[in-house]
Amino acid sequence: MSGSSAQTKTIHEFLAESPDVDSSELWAQFWQILSEAKDRIVAELPVQAHPSSAGLDYWSTEDGGYEGAMHTFAGDLSHDGPTAEWLVHSWIGNRKNSILDMNLQVWLGPQIDVPHLIIVFGTIPQIFFYSEFVARRDLMVDPDYLATYYEPQNEKFLALRGDDRFTWSVSHGTYMRAFLSPVAHSYVAERTADVVETLRATVNERVDTWLGWVRDAVATPVEERAALRARDHQVRTYGYTLDPMNELSKKFLGAERVDELVAVRAGFKQMEETA
Repeated sequence: MSGSSAQTKTIHEFLAESPDVDSSELWAQFWQILSEAKDRIVAELPVQAHPSSAGLDYWSTEDGGYEGAMHTFAGDLSHDGPTAEWLVHSWIGNRKNSILDMNLQVWLGPQIDVPHLIIVFGTIPQIFFYSEFVARRDLMVDPDYLATYYEPQNEKFLALRGDDRFTWSVSHGTYMRAFLSPVAHSYVAERTADVVETLRATVNERVDTWLGWVRDAVATPVEERAALRARDHQVRTYGYTLDPMNELSKKFLGAERVDELVAVRAGFKQMEETA
């Protein structure tokens, strides 16, 4: 297989080649990494469980063929300092049947304009990893924002990009490609212990960096906050609703159930409450 075909291979193709691989051990390792990251973040940015995910602590289809968990949290936006407006800690898939999608996503309030944080692990059944600092300014016309948050990450990005254990994974959704920052990680790798430990270190470093940005952030001018929040809500909405992974889940759950889960993950109710 050529390098280009490996990079543009769809998740459906990966799954068709290996449809029945038990990923329970990888699920446990990746869920631990995400859970530890979440605990570190909420220790500095306190949040409260949001009622929209009530009853979704664990769920499964009647036949047990698809399962998951959804935990959503919201911060106190009346607080003048940095807050996590919306935090999602979730997974979906089948731990014994190749496919998993596991997420930690932290969307900051408009009190600061530090990039949002996204970390995704998956099995297809190869390891999938995506990590992103979601820009809150237009990087093409705001070189100062680019220099503050993205240029210092360039060397680390290139180091992982140049690691031959990791193959770049191209989303087949054009919006998701537009979503990418210059330091986004989007990779497929073999299911080995050294890959897991490299990704653990990558996540820890990204969380360290991001929390440092939050601590050192300068407050957004009050008159700019409403516009920044409105943009954040648009990005949240499109990032969840236009994700091609939704189409895969519809094959297992049906369109109506997937739309319900996407609405919870995106936090439509929370956005309505703060509009």
